[in-house]
Amino acid sequence: MGLEDLQHNFLTGRLEDLVKWARRNSVWPATFGLACCAIEMMSVGAADYDISRLGMEVFRASPRQADLMIVAGRVSQKMAPVLRQVYDQMMEPKWVISMGVCASTGGMFNNYAIVQGVDQIVPVDVYAPGCPPSPETLLHAILTLHEQIRTGSITRRRAADGGAVEQAEPSRGWLLQDPDAVRVATPR
Repeated sequence: MGLEDLQHNFLTGRLEDLVKWARRNSVWPATFGLACCAIEMMSVGAADYDISRLGMEVFRASPRQADLMIVAGRVSQKMAPVLRQVYDQMMEPKWVISMGVCASTGGMFNNYAIVQGVDQIVPVDVYAPGCPPSPETLLHAILTLHEQIRTGSITRRRAADGGAVEQAEPSRGWLLQDPDAVRVATPR
């Protein structure tokens, strides 16, 4: 029996799988609660839902220590540059969850003061629906993001404007692709 006949285990696993496992189990969210959705986001960190079992013990106050931004609530036009600055200060790789209908589409606030979807400012990886979404919905969005991290490429990077960046030689440096956002349904 040669090594090619063995399934992957801790001795024969790929480095890419190890990096994905480490990233998936150590996602640290940044605090960016803007409205009532933030109360539901805070309850996910409490004892009933306990996201520390997913490696997300503490919501980070510094964007330089975070790699997940959960935008919870409506984003005003005045808050949009601050949101973008916090996103730009986060280290690569970074992910964004749009939590709630106000963050995803502007919600019932169809006026000049509210941004009609946070995806106009930062690229969104997962949308969590609801007004406000339940903690279970946010947990489902986090697990969906974990699945994206597990199955995605470890060398994916986005352009500053949120679009895909193309390289002349994909064999050198980063392999760049535009991520597809996932819209999750409310779990039953």
